[in-house]
Amino acid sequence: MKLNKIIKWGMIALIVISVALLIWGFSRGFEGNAVDILLYWTYAMLGLAIFCCIIIGLIVGAKNNPKSLVKIGIVILGVAALCFIAYLLAKGDPAIGYTGAPVTGGTLKLTDTILNLTYIAGGAAILAIIVGEIRMAIASKK
Repeated sequence: MKLNKIIKWGMIALIVISVALLIWGFSRGFEGNAVDILLYWTYAMLGLAIFCCIIIGLIVGAKNNPKSLVKIGIVILGVAALCFIAYLLAKGDPAIGYTGAPVTGGTLKLTDTILNLTYIAGGAAILAIIVGEIRMAIASKK
């Protein structure tokens, strides 16, 4: 019961901070520092969400079925391998026609890696939809 209250108040605090930052961003006109702070808050929220999903998944998985930890470990290794492959495929070439401030090679490589991951995830989603529909069509004929 106590954990539920902690989670509830934590979520309320995160929502209040998010709304306050959003209002602050609107009042500043989303210029300069305001955008950076909002982006950093977005990164923090995304990191917190990923961290909570992994930790809660591990705790619940260990409690309900200790053997499921092996499956979770395999999934995490698979995602890490996918990220590594996307990194290896990333060229890191400068953007054509870009006239802004110079960007480091590491930033270009990371940007291309994220684009590759987006392409892979999009392709996997489309493939999953197609395969799912085919499986449902086959299962409904039986």
